[in-house]
Amino acid sequence: MLRTPGALGFLLPGFAARLPFGMLTISILLLVQHTTGSYGSAGIVAAVTGVSMALSAPVMGRLTDRHGQSAVLIPVALAHGAAVAALTTFALMGAPVWALALAAVPAGASVPQVGPMVRARWAAKLESSPLLPTAAAFESVTDEFTFVVGPVLATALCTGVHPAAGLITEAALTVLGGLVFAARRATQPKPHAPAAAGEKHASALSFPGLRVLIVAFLGIGAVFGGMQVSLAAFSNEIGNPGANGLLYGVFAAGNMVAGIACGAIAWTIGPRRRLLLGYTGLTVAASLLWTADSMVLLAALGLVVGLCIAPALITGYTMIEALVPAASRTEAFTWLTGAVAFGQATAVVVAGRLTDAHGSTAGFLVPLAATVLALVTVVALRAKLAPKAASRVVTSAAAQPAPTAPAATPATAAATAPATAAGTSAQAPAAQRGERGIGHRVPVTVD
Repeated sequence: MLRTPGALGFLLPGFAARLPFGMLTISILLLVQHTTGSYGSAGIVAAVTGVSMALSAPVMGRLTDRHGQSAVLIPVALAHGAAVAALTTFALMGAPVWALALAAVPAGASVPQVGPMVRARWAAKLESSPLLPTAAAFESVTDEFTFVVGPVLATALCTGVHPAAGLITEAALTVLGGLVFAARRATQPKPHAPAAAGEKHASALSFPGLRVLIVAFLGIGAVFGGMQVSLAAFSNEIGNPGANGLLYGVFAAGNMVAGIACGAIAWTIGPRRRLLLGYTGLTVAASLLWTADSMVLLAALGLVVGLCIAPALITGYTMIEALVPAASRTEAFTWLTGAVAFGQATAVVVAGRLTDAHGSTAGFLVPLAATVLALVTVVALRAKLAPKAASRVVTSAAAQPAPTAPAATPATAAATAPATAAGTSAQAPAAQRGERGIGHRVPVTVD
């Protein structure tokens, strides 16, 4: 996969531009909590940032699909740097919460959607290739790595250097990494004009499978947000604020390790079933967080939760290739990224208020409730996750008629038997389940 021409050219700057995504929320939490003394107030400001990003991400994705990545990314990255600088200045000046919330709107709305752009580049280069699921797993591992390094780096900067150091570093990395990534124009997907070839551009949200995945990703975002607030509060409760970065790093490290494993496994079950199994495990693990009464136990439970998040994330992103056409794919990825941000923002507010009133134990109830509700929804609507067959009929090779072929002789039958057996054995499981196996080449008949 890494030998794909041009891959390293967009992967390295893409990582630099994505690392700040894991720093933004926790940097705001720590700075505003320092200046106001309230996790609830810090949660409100962080939530406004997340909601703004969630609402703007699909718009940014749609514009990127139509006009190209560089045309969108360059002005957005510059605007984000200016918006974060303003938010940091207001916080240090002791501005009221409502003023910080107003400043958080442009800071969140201008977060560059570099992750979906990287995924769109992989999808354009590896479309119909068996390497595409590997690329999806690799990208999820990269995302998890940013959630390992980002919060730890932000916490170290905010607690060891200055409360504003996390946000300042986040803004600098976003601007520099975004501009370098935008300069790599050779690997950008071609823009899809709305009226190209007489076709109407369909919104990615019009595809029902994406809507189900959005619900699942909302629950995952709530786990991230609930863990960030509750781990910070738990660390303060035990008199060791610096433990926050370690605890969250263990949680995020579990995501990364599981992501590496998911990319290495040759799956024999379909993506829909993998999503259901992974999400069930995540729900069970998240349901136990509130029971932790020691740092060791909480670290162990956080690790298990992290191990369960990666399979659901990777599978969800991989399913986009089958559920959404290429012309709307960047937008689809931004909907999922925005869902994580929105779920995270909502959880930060709720967990912040619960933590202020009842301590960290109450904050850990947020991941529990969110994953249970999301799992029930995904199970009820799991049929929507099967690719639509309105314009194509998936058939097995064995079912293909060959009216003009001559009768097979014993010699030709022996020669073709291995290939036929291999084809049907690979296709039969997906056909029996009524879903398309991601990464497998399946013969299709176009209506």
